[in-house]
Amino acid sequence: MSQRTIAITGASGKTGFRIAEELMAYGDCPRLLLRSESVIPETLSKAEQVRISLQDPSALDAALKGVDALVIATGARPSIDLLGPMRVDAWGVRSQVESCLRVGVSRVILVSSLCAGRWRHPLNLFGLILVWKRIGEQALENSGLDWTVIRPGGLSEREQSLEEEGVYWTGPNQQEKDSIPRRLVARCCVEALNTPASIGKILEVTSSASRPLIALPEALLSIDS
Repeated sequence: MSQRTIAITGASGKTGFRIAEELMAYGDCPRLLLRSESVIPETLSKAEQVRISLQDPSALDAALKGVDALVIATGARPSIDLLGPMRVDAWGVRSQVESCLRVGVSRVILVSSLCAGRWRHPLNLFGLILVWKRIGEQALENSGLDWTVIRPGGLSEREQSLEEEGVYWTGPNQQEKDSIPRRLVARCCVEALNTPASIGKILEVTSSASRPLIALPEALLSIDS
């Protein structure tokens, strides 16, 4: 298989840098789309870096030219700015989708959140974040692109004992709680990217050591049945 160039926005974030690492481990070339002040770990020092503002359409278009896919790992961070989720998770995703359409990037993976779209949820105290995440998802779903949405549960930084931990894959609005390490979310993104049958799917993911290890193609058989 020929080596692919995969763009990642939010690549300096806690999930984004792990996605880049997992892509490198798979043999792909991540293109990190970063803000000017973003800091990345030493493990990614040899990866291609493009320092841009995602609010600059022409710069975003230039950064996405020639890539085989885009992984959107941007997400609003907790802050007193209650408009952040609207700007980042809704309009920010929409602007990235529009850029993909302009430059011809057809494959897009979006990292969203469990319970996206739900109004009655404690997370919505932070600027209605789950509502705006769903609006971002819909911008991608309605784009005509080859999209997959990954909705992880509660995120942890744990890196230990992941090889024996099974991912619980479901379709949309099937899970409400439970967690998953960010490293496994990153691997889920790479697996979705490599699974054509995931196109056009919203996939909710949590994990547990008590769950069997199931690859995404196998999980999709039960999700689609």
